[in-house]
Amino acid sequence: MAFYGDPITFNMIELSQKQYPLSLEILAYAGFLIAYGVKLSAFPLHTWLPDTHGEAHYSTCMLLAGVLLKMGGYALIRINMDMLPTAHYAFAPFLVVVGVINIIYAALTSFAQRNLKRKIAYSSVSHMGFVLIGLGSLTDSGLSGVMLQMLSHGLIGAGLFFLAGGTYDRTRSLLLEDLGGLAIQMPKMFAMFTAVSFASLALPGMSGFVSELMVFLGFITSDSYSYLFRAVITVFEAIGIILTPIYLLSMLRQVFYGTKSGQINHSRKLVDAGPREIFIIFCLMVPMIGIGIYPKMVTQIYEVRTDMVATHFIKNDKNLTTVPTLWT
Repeated sequence: MAFYGDPITFNMIELSQKQYPLSLEILAYAGFLIAYGVKLSAFPLHTWLPDTHGEAHYSTCMLLAGVLLKMGGYALIRINMDMLPTAHYAFAPFLVVVGVINIIYAALTSFAQRNLKRKIAYSSVSHMGFVLIGLGSLTDSGLSGVMLQMLSHGLIGAGLFFLAGGTYDRTRSLLLEDLGGLAIQMPKMFAMFTAVSFASLALPGMSGFVSELMVFLGFITSDSYSYLFRAVITVFEAIGIILTPIYLLSMLRQVFYGTKSGQINHSRKLVDAGPREIFIIFCLMVPMIGIGIYPKMVTQIYEVRTDMVATHFIKNDKNLTTVPTLWT
């Protein structure tokens, strides 16, 4: 891309203004999509994420879920969509389909996980599906929803892994069979875990609800797809939204409710959350609730840039009707 045409440049602004042949755009887009799909944990390039979360320290998991995963989504917007708009139009339905697979497959797989951190890891994979659907929606609201979803999940994912690590520090186990009945001895930890889980399952009034709703509406209102395609994808999105609270509430039930059986010695006193844990979760919960109540305080920060990307995308695609697509 840098050496195609004149001038030869590595300036990303100038690269986005070049006109590339369709074959070169598609080739470059496919290569970038594979690379950024690994980072974003898009199906079937997601298999490294649960293993990493299952073995890493919870502080590393917080950075991975809160920051590093979002680099893949940002790169898809900044490079794939902004610099290769024609190829993005051709790949858009593929992104939508992969996003739906992410949501459904990861949610169903999360049910079978017996390790607490691996269960949360598959939840992250599922939520990244909304990012792919928003990118494929080809709408301003969908793109804005993608940005909000990445920010929202960064807060929620970091909070869930922090609480999972705090639970492990006290019980020395992440296996759900070893846990149970912890709410009695750790009521503060239980309350914080429940609050962050509610944000993850998109409870109205929290950031997860607003971001997923924007992606949902952005795809429904897209004029780039047929009514049948939008209806089918929307149904699968709705199924994914229904599955999310099921596996998250099931996780809470297995960890904090039930009997005190298992390998954990419940006869000893388990220390509840201290000021450090409460302060960290408080700092994460404030923006979760703030975004859910008044999302404009965040969207106004990036809406100028996302509008520029969307405008540039439309402006550089004057011959979109000649591009091969999968939905016409």
